[in-house]
Amino acid sequence: MTTARFHHISLSVADLPAQEAWYGDAFGLTQVEERLEMPEAGVRTAVLSDAAGLRVEFVERSGSRPVSHPDPFTATAAQTFTHLALHVPDLDAAFTRLTVACGAAPVSSPAPGVTEGMRYAYIADPEGNLLELIETAAG
Repeated sequence: MTTARFHHISLSVADLPAQEAWYGDAFGLTQVEERLEMPEAGVRTAVLSDAAGLRVEFVERSGSRPVSHPDPFTATAAQTFTHLALHVPDLDAAFTRLTVACGAAPVSSPAPGVTEGMRYAYIADPEGNLLELIETAAG
């Protein structure tokens, strides 16, 4: 058996600086761990992290096309990663802050989850990537 743990997720984006700024404001991803530019491929990347170790790699490639899903159920029609799930300590506060102050699009309002004490909601970032916000009873 191979032991593994999560390292990061990668999002293809149209506007690297704008997404860096949004995720920095929205989730505190302000530590730049790495930057890479490959002009011959038209690619720029940035790996951002927060103090708790969450890492997101943003990849901007000229000519890329958006894949957007209006909700998580539609996203499952394609066999790919469908959303980024993030644990938040206060779902209602996070949902309000992200949709009002940060401009995220609300996809589904806070609702009870299947697991007792768990609640969730979905939002979309400025480029339409789906984000699930999860609150658990354990905090």
